[in-house]
Amino acid sequence: MGIIWAIIIGFLAGLIAKWVTPGDNKPSGFILTTVLGVIGSVLATWLGQAVGLYGPGDGAGFIASIIGAVIILLAWNQIARRA
Repeated sequence: MGIIWAIIIGFLAGLIAKWVTPGDNKPSGFILTTVLGVIGSVLATWLGQAVGLYGPGDGAGFIASIIGAVIILLAWNQIARRA
């Protein structure tokens, strides 16, 4: 059940990140939006643990997942613009 929950939260975080981030080089589709959100959540968890906000077994919250997805999406836009 944990993986299904991570996919649902990842999809919602990816949707919100795509909605708040400017630019038109956004990945589209259900799978890419979900991957964007899940990777954003992993990034937010890693950064939070590195800074000391989260313990070794803690994960990022929903807002942090959205922020991580926005960071990934901004990086995607920079890479897509150069290519």
